[in-house]
Amino acid sequence: MKGLDLLEKLEKERLKYNEEKVLNDVKNYLQSLFEEDDNVKNSILGNSTAEDTFNHLDFDKLETSKIYHISQIEKICVNYRLRFLDSNLFKGDIPQEAINAIKELNTLHGTELKGFKIVAPSKLFKLENADDPILMAPIGNGYYYFIHKWGNDLSPLRRALVWPVKTLENFIATVFIISIGATALVPKGIFFDESSRLEFMMLFIFMFKWLLGIALYYGFAKGKNFNEAIWQSKYYNA
Repeated sequence: MKGLDLLEKLEKERLKYNEEKVLNDVKNYLQSLFEEDDNVKNSILGNSTAEDTFNHLDFDKLETSKIYHISQIEKICVNYRLRFLDSNLFKGDIPQEAINAIKELNTLHGTELKGFKIVAPSKLFKLENADDPILMAPIGNGYYYFIHKWGNDLSPLRRALVWPVKTLENFIATVFIISIGATALVPKGIFFDESSRLEFMMLFIFMFKWLLGIALYYGFAKGKNFNEAIWQSKYYNA
């Protein structure tokens, strides 16, 4: 008995259907998927904000590990100098994986997510005049639901590098420490014949005021501000 060729049987079944109809069905289905993707992308990049809306999700279907409070998000943004802004300000590309994740959540919870927010460095936003995004959706009462993360991880040194501009206190402490080091590098005996604490203090005060003045002038000239003041600001100079 001749062996059964499944592919041959399948081909015979395929020939029973009108080829043009099959192609049209597939084309229409793919078109509907593309349109759905476009709708999701438009909802991310649209003008709806998390402040004026929140999403009704099925509580029993939520993953606790993906729920974050605004205070937790603020702490991360301040520590690593990131922004937490409406997704319509995002100028990067929205990956297909993020769109798929939103579509899955829409189906799972029987809703259409809106009011998206993104955690990312300032350079990834279209900031108005005054390095790894995280997409989130508001679920009410200051809580946000994690949807998708893409891009490369931030440098592990980022927190240390932006620590001086985290708060005003950190900034002054940094200038203070640098001033001590700079004063110690100045040759002794410039103002007095012998090295003394008075000379060191005079040099330190001069160095501290000089460095602080330069740093503040540069900060104001560039429109810079401290991490705790900018994490939800949509302005690049505020």
